Amino acid sequence: MSRVYIVLLNWNNWPDTLECLESLLRLEYPNFRIVVCDNGSTDNSLERLQSWSAGQLDILPADMTCRDYPKPQARSLRVVEYDRPTAEAGGHQGDAAELVVIRNDANLGFAGGNNVGLRYLLARGDADYAWVLNNDTVVDPGALKALVACLQSQPTAGICGSSVLNYWYPHRVDALGGAHYCNWLGLAWHLGRCRRLPDHINPDRVLRHMDYVVGSSMFVSTRFLREVGLMEESFFLYYEELDWAMRARGRFAMAWAPDSLVYHKIGGSIGTSSHPARKSLTSDFYTLRNRIRFTRQHCPWALPTVYFGLSCAVVLRLVFGQWRRARMVTRLMMNPGVSFEKACQG
Repeated sequence: MSRVYIVLLNWNNWPDTLECLESLLRLEYPNFRIVVCDNGSTDNSLERLQSWSAGQLDILPADMTCRDYPKPQARSLRVVEYDRPTAEAGGHQGDAAELVVIRNDANLGFAGGNNVGLRYLLARGDADYAWVLNNDTVVDPGALKALVACLQSQPTAGICGSSVLNYWYPHRVDALGGAHYCNWLGLAWHLGRCRRLPDHINPDRVLRHMDYVVGSSMFVSTRFLREVGLMEESFFLYYEELDWAMRARGRFAMAWAPDSLVYHKIGGSIGTSSHPARKSLTSDFYTLRNRIRFTRQHCPWALPTVYFGLSCAVVLRLVFGQWRRARMVTRLMMNPGVSFEKACQG
């Protein structure tokens, strides 16, 4: 039976992480190991994780319509904790812990934080697949079994997405596996977003429009990791999954496992939103900065239309009275390498 490592990234958000872990313990697929990478949290996340793993802290979903969970059973998980250098070297080869906790001791961003966990499993050499999963998700018991079956049945595929649903409105789709990306605008649309979960849909039609697998649930083979490489850490946040897909183009196909259901608290970690008035400042900055960076790197011929779209973004933020953000977008257009602090000052 194929071995799967499930990689979660935590940053000052232990309640969501523990709820995700509760759902992972109910997975029907048995051969997996959980790796939690902590990006230097300051909210006592590691202490809470230790209490939970020892059975001293129970976590139930806040919205019981998402999953009708039974009361958590008493547990005492075997846990091993590593610092970053030890983890990236593969840890202690003889350990058989069910839960691996890695202290990154700094906020390395989405790609950087998850890559530490991916280096750990690659160094150990016993993984067939890795499941990079957002910590603000809850998974259906059959989610992992469906992902494994999907990639095993499609030998040319190296990365697979789930049916990502809205945690608060479980029948509302966030993404059917992935998204379509428009190079000319530098914008993406999640496939099936805001629709009700369809009973019948043609997977081939979804895959024809899929340009990348959304980052909330990315299931990859270790062969994919070794040949394509890890996620690009310079993006820090956003666009790394699109860059991953671009780098894999021509070598690995993408797949979608319709029966792999993942419930996502959209924007739960960093305030992501498609509406400018509800998006956090951090989310706004990295979305816009990486929109420029990705275009420059992969499709520079589209820069004129992307910059036109950014000009519209300035106007939109002025309409919402977001003067500081309008200045931020202008500074990014003039210098995409500007730091978050300088772009957002005054």
